Amino acid sequence: MAIPVIIDCDPGHDDVFALWLAAGNPAISLLGVTTVGGNGRLEHTTHNARVALTVAGVEGVPVAAGADTPLRRELTPATWIHGDNALGGPVLPEPVVPLDRRSAVELMADLLTTSAEPITLIPTGPLTNVATLLERRPDLRGRIREIIWMGGSTGRGNVTAYAEFNAWVDPEAADVVFRSGLPLTMVGLNISHQALVTPQVIEDIAAIGNETSAFGVELLRFFCSTYNTVAGMPEGPLHDPITVAIAIDRAVATVRSSHVDVETKGEFTSGATAVDLLDMLGAEHNADIAITLDVPRFWQLVREAVANLR
Repeated sequence: MAIPVIIDCDPGHDDVFALWLAAGNPAISLLGVTTVGGNGRLEHTTHNARVALTVAGVEGVPVAAGADTPLRRELTPATWIHGDNALGGPVLPEPVVPLDRRSAVELMADLLTTSAEPITLIPTGPLTNVATLLERRPDLRGRIREIIWMGGSTGRGNVTAYAEFNAWVDPEAADVVFRSGLPLTMVGLNISHQALVTPQVIEDIAAIGNETSAFGVELLRFFCSTYNTVAGMPEGPLHDPITVAIAIDRAVATVRSSHVDVETKGEFTSGATAVDLLDMLGAEHNADIAITLDVPRFWQLVREAVANLR
């Protein structure tokens, strides 16, 4: 049976491909999409999620807006990578996918309550909505099968020396999730930088020849151009879809169980994920850490999903 999934996202170019991978793979049942301020302001990320589903012809999946700011901090959107509207590059069509009247937390709670089986939460942005859900509805924790999060890093960061963007935006929320005791997989920069958008990747996606692939190629070209400008990386790393790929096929990544602490107070390290891979602390493991990616398998999953869409 298909795995029931909720994607909590902040689209963002790579979030769009995560949504498409979930919508276009038969192993996933995409029950709902929730949005959070992160790569862009909430008004933009919510609009972009609806655009992503509209372009792909996805219907019947509710989209609900969530937190517009982190739990205790001001939001700084990643305009330097994703552009002012968080989805720079193509002209965005007017979305036909409606916005649900419920908040993100309300939608997640309703879906968790009514689902016939526990749901996998896949957050691809800051963890504000997920942390809020866990704090407001502790009674629903048993309805969460697992959390697969794109964020953090076993090494250096991409917004400060040590902090990855999603963790840096709302480290307090990440701390709540890592302390929750729920099954959690961290998909950090250490593995996402293996999912590089090479010229061959763009060529292969363009060759699919549908509306989704054409829109996706425009996204990828913009994404790679900003990564080249900002980080000297002409082949940008497509972080977020790895989470969905792991939900589809756990073998697409190798993982190591470890203990992770999230730094919330450091002057230079706020948002850093301290991953104790060597068990120096002797602390209880609270996450699986994605380490290496089966790159050909990953891109195969992405191509197949895009080909299954409009």
